[in-house]
Parts: sequence; structure tokens; C-alpha cells
Amino acid sequence: MMSEAPVPPVPAASPGSAADHERKSEDRHKGKLGWSDDGITPPVRGPIRASRTGTFVVSPWWRITSHGTGNVPSAGPVILAGNHSNFIDGPLIVNNAPRPVHFMVKQEMFDGPLGPMLRWFGQIPVDRAGTDRNAVLRSLAVLAQGGVLGVFPEGTRSADEFATMNNGVAYFALRSGAPVVPVACLGTTVPGGKTGGLPRLRARVDLVYGEPLELGRGVGRKAVAAASERLRGALVEHLAAARKLTGR
Repeated sequence: MMSEAPVPPVPAASPGSAADHERKSEDRHKGKLGWSDDGITPPVRGPIRASRTGTFVVSPWWRITSHGTGNVPSAGPVILAGNHSNFIDGPLIVNNAPRPVHFMVKQEMFDGPLGPMLRWFGQIPVDRAGTDRNAVLRSLAVLAQGGVLGVFPEGTRSADEFATMNNGVAYFALRSGAPVVPVACLGTTVPGGKTGGLPRLRARVDLVYGEPLELGRGVGRKAVAAASERLRGALVEHLAAARKLTGR
């Protein structure tokens, strides 16, 4: 989940701020919680643990079908960009994607009892109040190591289907050269219903992976904005195609 503020450029944290002290405190414990000592280099095993754990904890509750998994490149950096109408969308993608995923998750989820587990799984906390420098650096590190980064481009749960979108995904793609694979999460929310809440037990849920979108490389706000708008159109088209494919 990215903040609604534009991502580039990445500002330095204020040396004496409360947020800076919190991050330093958090970084001192990264080794115990799965992250490297520098607090930036992503743990390789964390997302693997998440995927294996989800097989027993998340997947049994619903009838989950993955479509188009062959569209996810088997190697190299990849960004998975999904629609987000239910809080289980992220766990479903992490647990069922064909490759281990480091997902961007709002900081609030790390402040409660789930925090240690999310860090152990190698997920990335994001402070949505502004541009989170640590989250940006960690995400770019995942891609630099040829990993998979999961992002919700809308930045929060929404039933508007990409009516508005943050620039974070486009920024990461342009900086890393990684292709963006759209992911449609269908069945986690009743059409026309409110976001949130759980699908009924054993309900059918479809995860549909689209063809990779190459945004190339670029710098500057104009390049990011143009790439973001191109990506938004591709995500809207993919959602429509995914509904047609699954009969949703």
C-alpha cells in the first residue's frame, strides 16, 4: 500500500524526529524479525514462510482458483499490482502467487499483535501519512535482488476500481525496469457491496494474473505520471477481462 503523496523524490528523514527514533528502534530488531541488520536488505526466506503458512491458515477457508499464473515471469524482478476491496486480498496473493512475494502493508498492521509475524514473513510496513523512505528503499531492494514486490496501487481498500491511483507502482517500475503484472482479486467482496468483511465460508475466489506490462525506465514526475496513467488503463482493462473470463 502506497501513501497518496507522490513517491519521487525520496526525502531524507528528519534526524531528530519521533518517526526517525521509531525507525531506528525498529531497525535494531530486524535481525530477530527476519530483516537484515541494515534494515533494508530483504529476507529471502520470509515470503516463502508466508506462502507455506497460508496453505494451512488462509487457503482452506475458500475455494481459490488461480488463473494465468504463467504470466508471472519465473525469474527476475516483478511487480504484482492488484485491486483491493477486502483486507484478505493481500494475504491471498502472498499465499497463492507462483513466486514468493514481499507485499507492502500499511504500518498500522505492524503496530498490533500481527507485527512480528508480518516482519518474519518479510512483508514491508508503509507509513501512509507521507512518503516513507524506508518502505521505498526496501521495495527497491526487493526488485534489485530479482524478487517480487506486491502493491495495491490505490493505496487503500476501494470499490471504485482504480478511479484514483497513486504513483508508487509506476515509480518502482521505472526505477527498476521491472514488468508490472496485474492481479484481479474477484469474489472477496460481493459486487455492489461494501469493502471489508469476509466472503462466506467456502465461497469461490478467483485470482487472475494478466500479461506483464513493460513501462521501461524513466525519471521525473512527468514520466512517472504518464506511466501511472498508462498502468491505470491496463489495470482497468484487466479487471474487465478477468470478470469475463471467470463469469463474475
